[in-house]
Amino acid sequence: MPHTDPTPAAASAASPSSTDSPSAAAASAARIDAALTGPGAPFAVVRAQDGAQAGSLVYASGPRTLREFAETTWAFGDQAFLIGAERSYSYGEFFAAASALACRMTEEYGLRPGDRAVVAMRNHPEWQIAFWAAQLAGLVAVPLNAWWTEGEFAYALDDCEPRVLLVDGERLPRVAAWAEKAGARVVVFHHRDGAVPVGAERYDDLPAPDPLAAPPEVEIRPEDDATIMYTSGTTGRPKGAVATQLAQVGAALNPRFHAAASALGRGVIPGQGPAPVTLMTFPFFHVAAFTSFYAAMAAGGSLVVMRKWDAEEALRLIREHGVTHYAGVPVTALQLLAAAERADDRLESLQMLNTGGAAAPPDLVARLTARYGERIEPRNGYGLTETSGGVLANFGADYRLHPGSVGRPTPVTEVRITGPAGEALPEGEIGELWLRGQSLVRGYWRDEVATAEAFTDGWFRSGDLALVRDGRVSIVDRIKDMVIRGGENVYCVEVEAALHEHPDVEDAAVLGVAHPALGEEVAAVVRLRPGATVTADELRAHVGRSLAAFKVPAHVLVRDEQLPRNPTGKILKRELRGVVDEEVGALRRSEEGA
Repeated sequence: MPHTDPTPAAASAASPSSTDSPSAAAASAARIDAALTGPGAPFAVVRAQDGAQAGSLVYASGPRTLREFAETTWAFGDQAFLIGAERSYSYGEFFAAASALACRMTEEYGLRPGDRAVVAMRNHPEWQIAFWAAQLAGLVAVPLNAWWTEGEFAYALDDCEPRVLLVDGERLPRVAAWAEKAGARVVVFHHRDGAVPVGAERYDDLPAPDPLAAPPEVEIRPEDDATIMYTSGTTGRPKGAVATQLAQVGAALNPRFHAAASALGRGVIPGQGPAPVTLMTFPFFHVAAFTSFYAAMAAGGSLVVMRKWDAEEALRLIREHGVTHYAGVPVTALQLLAAAERADDRLESLQMLNTGGAAAPPDLVARLTARYGERIEPRNGYGLTETSGGVLANFGADYRLHPGSVGRPTPVTEVRITGPAGEALPEGEIGELWLRGQSLVRGYWRDEVATAEAFTDGWFRSGDLALVRDGRVSIVDRIKDMVIRGGENVYCVEVEAALHEHPDVEDAAVLGVAHPALGEEVAAVVRLRPGATVTADELRAHVGRSLAAFKVPAHVLVRDEQLPRNPTGKILKRELRGVVDEEVGALRRSEEGA
């Protein structure tokens, strides 16, 4: 455990640009913050003096390793934890299964703390057994994108060199050749047909777990590596972001803090009432899922697991299991609300709609409020692979008032808005968002150059443009996505939000295209709702009513098909760019010819 300063640090991770006269909402948030983070409070913080988190704020109490965090869930016993289509697990059954697999990996496979264990499968309940078995054994869990091709898997496997692969039958053909060549052990889940390769065994063939057996006796330290999570790779080859045990337990405590702050904001004592039932639609390998399942496990809640997203099936599961919390990317949340409207489903059990993984259009909370009033609490936030999940959150009344914000930081997250030279900018000015805190990764796996480029004196440079007002952070755009039109900055997120406000727009992406005189001009790709008749010119006029003329897309291209997205819900603009450049070029040539 890193040495910490015994003097409690500031109760809130305030931005350097905070003001002396905060708004009433900010003052209320500060009072709640103080109640939760003061000396002796459950989320009190101190400043670490050494280790990977040196200089950062860390929680003063609570678990210091993921094994400690997991061991506390054993107390939930027969409460339902994982609810799948084929098999469900109580907390007791889950912990016994994870302990048995952890013992097998240490005793039978000879794995030792620090060895890497890849987890690659769909959102089966057994994904959680595999991941937590790795943590109970002191291994470094490496969740890989289940959508990857064989070549993409091979790149990551060569990079992290795992000694064991925990995969489902669908992923097995994509990793089997690598495993055989490397001599890695393989455990295959949900594989009923065909033989398994040499060195592999079916999980279903392993001995039944002993419900009284303990996990293996291994030493796990807070400074040890816990996970390697590969970035989404939207701008190049994925990099392996390495989080320590202390960083991941910080990530596990962050959603607990926001849940407590939300409860106090509603006048409710935190922790009272029945355990939450969460419909999990994030892929488990994505960092947004970690925020959700950490929150569920801390409260003894249940995770209803979807194998594949389907809005109508989601409605059925919500009704069948009395789902209280929805967790997913904004596009699936919008589809859920649309399906509920078509079915006249009042979502009676739902108490929270939580989105992450991609920017939420401001009209999402407006649509939720228009149909359900204030009964369902909206929540969104901000997090990255490099922050091990959500570190900012916006919820409840504050979210309804400020739907374009991603909220306020956790107590162990410090925020800085910087100019080109890394200087702190005043309140309200747009600059790059820098972050520092307990849950940040220590760097990139075996990549000192990338680590040095991303981190400065413990601060992570996010690459996002943002501003802070009254302690509330708003993300403006990705630095690389900003369009510079004739010297004027156009933030794509702002234009996308304006397009989303039109009732006929289902999805939208804004990007820059080259222009001989202006340098760049703004283009938009739009998918309309079924039956919509709005024209491109009408959409341009709609944007022009709320934004300056230079921000209005010069070109609006309407699509029937869904816009390309990665598994986390982010639009893949690189896949759109070539097609957009071609279409815009054809339009210009046509206009010149006319």
